[in-house]
Amino acid sequence: MTELIRPVWRTLPWPALGTGAAVGLLVAWMSRLYAENFDPWLALNTLRTAALAFALGLAFVLDDPARHTTAAVPVPRFVRQGLRLALVAPVAVLWWTAAVLLVPAELRPPVGATTLEAGAACALALAGAAAWIRRSQEPEPGVSVAAAVLTAAVLAGLLLPDDWKLFVAADDPAWDAAHGRWGVLLGAAVVGWTIWAREPVRR
Repeated sequence: MTELIRPVWRTLPWPALGTGAAVGLLVAWMSRLYAENFDPWLALNTLRTAALAFALGLAFVLDDPARHTTAAVPVPRFVRQGLRLALVAPVAVLWWTAAVLLVPAELRPPVGATTLEAGAACALALAGAAAWIRRSQEPEPGVSVAAAVLTAAVLAGLLLPDDWKLFVAADDPAWDAAHGRWGVLLGAAVVGWTIWAREPVRR
């Protein structure tokens, strides 16, 4: 297992991850640069946009140009993908901490609830990538998955009915209910990844 760490680290799509992280931090920094023009609602959406940018970068984490070569190794796909996520997880935690701290304290939304939103967005991107890999022969599904995640985020903000809204203000009475739905999405994404990350059973 330990022998895999170095080659997996080298094959991670760091340019895509770095781009998503940089864009997200730049967006979060705007709330500090122009703090006098921001209010809590705008700061919250700024942090949501930053989380989405990072999630789009994470959509590329499972890209593996050598997929059809590594499929023949004795290490299961679930382990290979899990190792990729384990290597990226500390980077994601550090990135999110920096993004939250970039938002001025007087404008910063509730950190726990916003972290739940960010975690769900990232988990959905990873689950989508795992599903795409399981159902296709595409070795690098990142572009398609990122486009799907971005489209889903836009449509969720525009088309969900009031009873199912996900993007609400911190002082909205529906805040707790909305984050209950975010928790369900996070759980569904985690379960989806554990299913789709496994090798398909062949006769």
